[in-house]
Amino acid sequence: MGARGRKSAASLAVAPRPIEVVQRPDAPYDLTDEQSEEWWAVVNRMPADWFPRETHGMLAQYCRHVVSARRVAQLIDQETASEQFDVDRYDQLLRMQEREGRAISSLATRMRISQQATVRAEQARKPSQVRKPWEA
Repeated sequence: MGARGRKSAASLAVAPRPIEVVQRPDAPYDLTDEQSEEWWAVVNRMPADWFPRETHGMLAQYCRHVVSARRVAQLIDQETASEQFDVDRYDQLLRMQEREGRAISSLATRMRISQQATVRAEQARKPSQVRKPWEA
């Protein structure tokens, strides 16, 4: 049942607009299954329109770096558990891990998916709000 009486000028001025459905971007076909899983984990975490077409290359590269960082971490774990511990190899793996971390951090910041970019300033805890352990 509709409202009785005349329609107001304000209600006549506002034309109903169709609801626009925004599709989440599909993972590129050149990503591996593991990289595609990372793509969907990131894309599903953010609003549907967060990643316009021009950011898809950056997001794909971000997913590649995340998977590479996991593999380097596995190699580091294998090296530390090995009976034949090689310090030079371990150092090389740590440098690889640092490079991957820097790339991930840089891409996440540019796409505004890092925690720093997504937390509002008023939600962040100020140092004065944090209780010191000895004040408990």
